[in-house]
Amino acid sequence: MSADLFQVGKLPLELLQSLLARYAQHDERLVVGAQIGEDAAVIDMGDRYLVAKSDPITFATGEIGWYVVHVNTNDLATMGATPRWFLLTLLLPDSRTDRAMVEEIFAQVSEACRGLGIVLCGGHTEITYGLDRPIAIGLMLGEVERGDLVRTGGAQVGDHVILTKGIAIEGTAVLAIEAPDRLASHVERDMLERGRRFLKEPGISVMQDAQVVVRAGKPHAMHDPTEGGVATGLWELAHASAKGIIVDRSKIYIFPETAAFCQALDLDPLGLIASGALLIVASPDASGQMVAALQDEGIRASVIGEVVDGPAAVQIRTERGLEPLPMFEQDELSRVFGMPVTPV
Repeated sequence: MSADLFQVGKLPLELLQSLLARYAQHDERLVVGAQIGEDAAVIDMGDRYLVAKSDPITFATGEIGWYVVHVNTNDLATMGATPRWFLLTLLLPDSRTDRAMVEEIFAQVSEACRGLGIVLCGGHTEITYGLDRPIAIGLMLGEVERGDLVRTGGAQVGDHVILTKGIAIEGTAVLAIEAPDRLASHVERDMLERGRRFLKEPGISVMQDAQVVVRAGKPHAMHDPTEGGVATGLWELAHASAKGIIVDRSKIYIFPETAAFCQALDLDPLGLIASGALLIVASPDASGQMVAALQDEGIRASVIGEVVDGPAAVQIRTERGLEPLPMFEQDELSRVFGMPVTPV
């Protein structure tokens, strides 16, 4: 492979920063525009803000319609917004698309939208040459009152960092659904079945998590870790806030299923796609009541670290001491599906 070719995953952070600096345009009504770490764009509509987010589903296919709605909803939830309208772009493989496949995907989208009070209002569908699986790309629009907007870049020195549920929920589900043959000889059948249900239990939605948090207090920042896992999510939060973050490895909860799957496939759970967890940054005075409110709703939550002064960087405290937290340019899933990944 040519050294000039990129591997599967997000663009390198430095390249993306350079591209945004040169090509992203500004507008007087654009409250939050294209920048590293921010989960959605925010546009001033007068009495309130319009929040917009686009995200694709490229790995999972089993419940792709349900999946694409929730993944896009998550990024509005982290901004304190209420999702309202959804547009779907659906690219379908030219070799095996039939009526049953399309019907099932639309039924999944409809079920997810109804459950969240969202209207499917448009989009695009096509059968696309060269695809071997469906790809769904969502555009979610929502609203937030001007005083209730939460930004990824709002972390302040001394703040606590809270993690809900646990890491790599989405990755655990994708591995169980898409790579069962590779796991079957390493884990019990019951564990594999539980992993398949991770999309809905504990679930990849953070809508409830975010709603509980904003009722309990005023978070300084929230972020939805996705591709590249909680490690990349923490780095994005640090970059958006221009602050340092120190986390404690022993405080980061890993589900038994996640640990077993990652051990079987030699993956690092910190770099495995992580929708379902919510990162919350709040003052020490507010963090305790937020954790308590989440736990009262049956949502696992704990303080995993703190925000410190200094350049944007993330360190992790392990039994070996304090060391830089790896940032994964490619999600650990890419190793399972045939592409290498290099932590940096």
